[in-house]
Amino acid sequence: MKITDIRVRLVNKDDAKLKAVASITIDDCFVVHDIKIIDGKEGLFISMPSRKTPDGEYKDIVHPINTETREMIKNAVLASYETELSKPAE
Repeated sequence: MKITDIRVRLVNKDDAKLKAVASITIDDCFVVHDIKIIDGKEGLFISMPSRKTPDGEYKDIVHPINTETREMIKNAVLASYETELSKPAE
């Protein structure tokens, strides 16, 4: 599996934990939208797309099934986020 494209949309709200929303394209044929980049107690992390269940819980709609893949996605998305932050403001 190869991530062939990452798009990051910064969220411009002061003091918000949500910093950006990303989309990744896998092998030029599968897209995952709404990966959230969140600033938590231990630094930045990603949250996979989810939906609220009738009992109020949030369940991931799509997610990696092993740690290696999760780390690969996290590292790629956070690197793209840092690149987006370093661009001059428009």
